[in-house]
Amino acid sequence: MRIVLSNIGTFGDINPLIAIALELKRRGHQPVMAVPAVYGPKIVPLGLEFHPIRPDLDPHNTLLAEMVYDVRKGTERGLREFLFPALRETYADLTAAVTTPARADLMLLGELNYAGPIVAEMTGIPWASYVLAPLSFFSAYDPPVLPMYPRLARADKAVPGMGRVIRRLARFVSRRWPQPVYDLRRELGLERGPNPLFDAKHSPGLVLALFSRVLGQEQPDWPPNTRITGFCFYDADAGNAALPEHLEKFLLAGPPPLVFTLGSAAVLAAGKFYEFGAKAAERLGLRAVLLIGSDDRNRPRHKLPSTICVAEYAPYSALFSRASIIIHQGGVGTTAQCLRAGKPMLIMPYSHDQPDNARRMRRLKVARILQRTYFTPLRVVRKLRLLLENPLYARRAQQVALRVRTEDGVATACNALEELAKRSKS
Repeated sequence: MRIVLSNIGTFGDINPLIAIALELKRRGHQPVMAVPAVYGPKIVPLGLEFHPIRPDLDPHNTLLAEMVYDVRKGTERGLREFLFPALRETYADLTAAVTTPARADLMLLGELNYAGPIVAEMTGIPWASYVLAPLSFFSAYDPPVLPMYPRLARADKAVPGMGRVIRRLARFVSRRWPQPVYDLRRELGLERGPNPLFDAKHSPGLVLALFSRVLGQEQPDWPPNTRITGFCFYDADAGNAALPEHLEKFLLAGPPPLVFTLGSAAVLAAGKFYEFGAKAAERLGLRAVLLIGSDDRNRPRHKLPSTICVAEYAPYSALFSRASIIIHQGGVGTTAQCLRAGKPMLIMPYSHDQPDNARRMRRLKVARILQRTYFTPLRVVRKLRLLLENPLYARRAQQVALRVRTEDGVATACNALEELAKRSKS
């Protein structure tokens, strides 16, 4: 089969697609990656066919990152000021990817590609969708944390029907956001269709929930034909999964360190995260690794002791298992790697799915949460001491890791795609 895999987003959104594409290729299929051009240098060396789609991402655009990760308006502005203005370009690029040089047999679409369902409808090509976190389902039975209204989440167990209230509130607040999608559908002669933010993004044929059941379980109001696969892991750099040489030497020279990381996107809006993280590690007398990204402004300004190692990037799969505690932003990709490594976490969530993921980790008793506004060296020290001194967190992390490691998200997802293709042909 020729299968086009497409989404727009961060490495956390794209890496699971790469994992699935590599397995599809191993099975003899022809996967085609249709993602922003910035990912081309990471994908082409893997021997995967690549078609860039707009809008492209600037990996150094700190202003965009700060805008998108604003807890109040980040989701709205990301959609209305970044994704939707380029909707017609996305539609044109994806249409070309699924029809040239040959027609695709199947599409796998991420929820941030709002042109994708329209392309499927216009071309008649069967499609599956995928989500990375339970937040995407906005279930009334398992209500999410809405970043702009976090206090509502505290009442979801105490107040009957609060889950339905949260779901209705989310729909009401965002009711005007998808108008550009409706406009494009009208231009193409299509009916208005379901709400793009909540309903139309889910394929009627197959919805892949690319996360573990330790993160979320099936709910009665999830879309039909949803299948939880387990996490789909991939974090190599154009196929290279080795640690930087200086980081490898640091890890060999002493006990497991703290690891401070903000993923691939929040790292562009780090603020004082690394500065305060380094000071907290120094106060505790612990070794630490700071994954600061390519922005030199993230490098702490004070002189660092030899017990702290700074690196731009490191594959989490090679690093986290050698850490003591991981301090991160709560992105689902980072969270998944922590769970697989069996390590406790201190989570400083930004926006989007991160506050919801953080709460789920706290419920699992593998993490503590510290909000961005309270992220100071003294408070970080207090939270880390709780994690270090209470053996429950390390024990629970190891128990959860055993469950996560039994899942094969990539194989399960590929099996489901092959089954959908067979059903579509019959």
